[in-house]
Amino acid sequence: MKFNKLAKQIATTLLITATAFQAVGCGSAKTETGAGSADVENSTAADTVGTANADKTTIKYGKAAGPYTILFEDAIKPILEKEGYTVEAVDFSDLLQSDIALNDGEIDFNVEQHTAYAENFNETYDGDLVPISPIPTVPAGIFSATHKSLDELKDGDTIAVPNDAANTARAYALLQKAGWIKLDPDKNIAEVTQADIVENPHNLEFVELTSTNIPTTLSDFSYAVVTGSIVYNAGIDPSTALLNEDILDHLILQVVVKEENKDAKWAQAIVDAYHSDEFKQYLDENNDGLWYVPDSLFE
Repeated sequence: MKFNKLAKQIATTLLITATAFQAVGCGSAKTETGAGSADVENSTAADTVGTANADKTTIKYGKAAGPYTILFEDAIKPILEKEGYTVEAVDFSDLLQSDIALNDGEIDFNVEQHTAYAENFNETYDGDLVPISPIPTVPAGIFSATHKSLDELKDGDTIAVPNDAANTARAYALLQKAGWIKLDPDKNIAEVTQADIVENPHNLEFVELTSTNIPTTLSDFSYAVVTGSIVYNAGIDPSTALLNEDILDHLILQVVVKEENKDAKWAQAIVDAYHSDEFKQYLDENNDGLWYVPDSLFE
């Protein structure tokens, strides 16, 4: 199945996805393989995950409904399977739960976060996650259900932004690019918050929401910053973005593993697959403008 045909499939499950991604603390995950699926407890056998066998051929990834998992399953998983790997999916209700499982050794990797998110997770949860390869990334953008141009901004307008730390900073950086605010230049752009806005000439009101809630409430706001995976999941046409972000290095999506696994043979196989000529050909045939492809991927 071609990647660009999968957008309809994801869009039809938006409401289910948005609800599921708000769930916290789920006690079990669903593991899927090519042979079928079964419900399993989060505590997984040590001989199939973690560092029990650095040369193992069965690897597990945290599955999400976003475009990055779909791209992995459509283009990268077949490459790994041809090399003899059995690749199993474990469904999680949100990225946080996937990262907790990854940090606990219950899965081996995921492909749904950028470096800024992983670093924030490590700091908050005493994690040990590291990126091992950049992957194609969908940029965040400014969208509106009621305006067709950034020039229609009025004093006092309300702007919806994501409320998780990494993407909150990302949103305010994009709003600065739009010329609507000015951020404290002495602050790390990857860590800025609303408190770091030093100029707000239009007296804009910023409402921080769970990312998955923004598309369903888009008409309640003058404008909104929507991240790439949410744009895709919600079935929003990315070409309707009024302004896209400049994707900085810390916002490029990554393959993420535990630090102790970064040099494992299977981890290198994943890196090699993303950097392969076969994957490059896939992107050449299927990228309809959705993806920003890092230069370093095919150097």
